[in-house]
Amino acid sequence: MLNESCLVKTCKPSIMFTRVPEVDLSDPEAKSLIIKASKECGFFKVVQHGVAFELITNLENEVLRFFHQPQPQKDKVGPPDPCGYGSRKIGANGDEGWLEYLLINTNPDDPKSLHLFQQNPANFRSAVEDYIGAVKNLCSDVLELMADGLGVEPRNVFSRLTMDERSDCLLRVNRYPVCAELDEFEALSEQYLIGFGEHTDPQIISVLRSNNSHGLQICLRDGTWASIPPDQTSFFVIVGDLLQVMTNGRFKSVKHRVLTDSTISRISIIYFGGPPLNENIAPLPSLVLKEEESLYKELTWQEYKTATFKSRLSDNRLRLFEKFPSE
Repeated sequence: MLNESCLVKTCKPSIMFTRVPEVDLSDPEAKSLIIKASKECGFFKVVQHGVAFELITNLENEVLRFFHQPQPQKDKVGPPDPCGYGSRKIGANGDEGWLEYLLINTNPDDPKSLHLFQQNPANFRSAVEDYIGAVKNLCSDVLELMADGLGVEPRNVFSRLTMDERSDCLLRVNRYPVCAELDEFEALSEQYLIGFGEHTDPQIISVLRSNNSHGLQICLRDGTWASIPPDQTSFFVIVGDLLQVMTNGRFKSVKHRVLTDSTISRISIIYFGGPPLNENIAPLPSLVLKEEESLYKELTWQEYKTATFKSRLSDNRLRLFEKFPSE
């Protein structure tokens, strides 16, 4: 029963975030708007992004076809390790959510990705790869505008990490089903069904797109949870932990979560831009001013990724790599 589920949590009241920072990539002031949003909340919406809507709808149609298959067919590309098909269980440390998902390595030669493609029609693979190609370029454009806005050189100081052929980038597709009991349950309590628990993203940057459904919330600086109005024609950019390190804390990775919608299932597609596994990550020297100190120890993405796999979703993983951890 729903009211016995460990996914039902008492959540702090949330507000509707009507002031989501919006960046038009064709605007000459885009770099300044991106810097302001990345510093203030680690989250912004991108419009005029150049990704054809046809690519978006093609992928959404293909993943919906996948999720609507009989369970035994979906299980052929699971369990996740971490890539593959999974449901409810998130990671290996006890986190769960009201969802099913696909996690795909963007390297087309990855064995798990190849197995997924072999188990599905050719249209599935072409939709995934076309989408990845377009959003990878969008990710690069945003990161280069960030470098421009910060005044750091070379311009590809961030983007080269996600564009490298060895980059460890992922595509995650989450489906949050409607729960028939949810309307009545929420009306009788202040508790909600957790689709995906609160967390920050460990990579450099995340680019998220969802269908026209509510559920995504971010945690503002004062601890208030803010619901993000859906916009299926735009992308949302989320600052990741590694970008917080590289900017020496100027940008903040934002904690976010998903609550289940009681009327419509939610599909979200997230591209995680990560560096090569052996890449050394540290604050950029040009962003550590003379009167400042470097806030973080140098680390490799492999080290940080390992720490992520050993932690719970809500853990502050960056604390392990702070030079001066707060109490």
